[in-house]
Amino acid sequence: MPIVAHNELPSFARLRDEGLTVLSPERAGRQEIRELHVGLLNMMPDAALAATERQFFRLVGESNPIAQFYLHPFTLPELARSPKAQAHIDSYYDSFAQLREEGLDALIITGANVVGPELSSQPFWEPLIEVIDWAAENVTSTLCSCLATHAVLQFRYGQQRVPQPDKIWGVFEHRVTAKSHPLVGDINTRFDVPHSRWNAVSPQQFASAGLRVLAQSDAVGVHLATSADGLRFVFFQGHPEYDTVSLLKEYKREVLLFAEGRRDDYPPFPDHYLATREQALLREYRHRLDAALAADSDLPAFPEQLIEPWLDNTWHDTAEAVVGNWMGLVYQVTHRDRRLPFMEGIDPDNPLGLA
Repeated sequence: MPIVAHNELPSFARLRDEGLTVLSPERAGRQEIRELHVGLLNMMPDAALAATERQFFRLVGESNPIAQFYLHPFTLPELARSPKAQAHIDSYYDSFAQLREEGLDALIITGANVVGPELSSQPFWEPLIEVIDWAAENVTSTLCSCLATHAVLQFRYGQQRVPQPDKIWGVFEHRVTAKSHPLVGDINTRFDVPHSRWNAVSPQQFASAGLRVLAQSDAVGVHLATSADGLRFVFFQGHPEYDTVSLLKEYKREVLLFAEGRRDDYPPFPDHYLATREQALLREYRHRLDAALAADSDLPAFPEQLIEPWLDNTWHDTAEAVVGNWMGLVYQVTHRDRRLPFMEGIDPDNPLGLA
């Protein structure tokens, strides 16, 4: 399913350079394939804004080539931005008002950084709820990532996320628990997913909300679930879109916060992510960092270039398969006029015909 570069967003060029099929509008116009318009509500902080675009665009673009994807990033004006990030948004992002008028076939909502435990007190809460309400009535399917999953569970299902004593951080094994659902068709029955969160919605809460749990972990709970109809909402509690280096970059950020005195404790390693050699390199780095801090001298360079080539990615193939299945389902049940979400003869309460 090739992506169509309908504007000059830099992520399109970067993905094309990586070998992903990205079509010009002229080339796309000559192809006899139906188009799908997918929104990306990108609420990630400035440093991760463009990387998050590429991560989700990559998963959509690697789907089976049965459609042309027009990807429409947008964000919420209530999220504070640096001048550089705001210029990027002003140049390349759509507005929610524009997308609401034109319609979307599918929507992805990312996570976001929050201050404090209560989601409903965040400045983006009310505008996010407005997007979720609109999508529930007008978009065939909305995929929610991490914090967005927690927001929908709280707002629409009355299930409040629970703070955890320790951060759920690392790469964890999961198992498919509902093999008959087409969203998990032909994927590995056991697969890994990165997680990075301080809060959780438990399996019991998903069950109480009447949701379909499709994959979960003994260690960290539910990763993949859907609304009762099987498609209207798709929930990720983990981050299958993460790049191989994403957790390393998070670890580096936390180490630098410690070095700057903005974090009290030295961060632990993400679980099940770094092998013995890489852990040894990072322990050696900590010794040199501690010595530099004690001597009030220049800090040593973080050894990411020594570590990155040795990191393993054990999740991307399954993430690609799940998102590919999701795009295929959206394609099957979406009306050619995306302002009319379901084709004639399809039950909007059970569009997949699930038992």
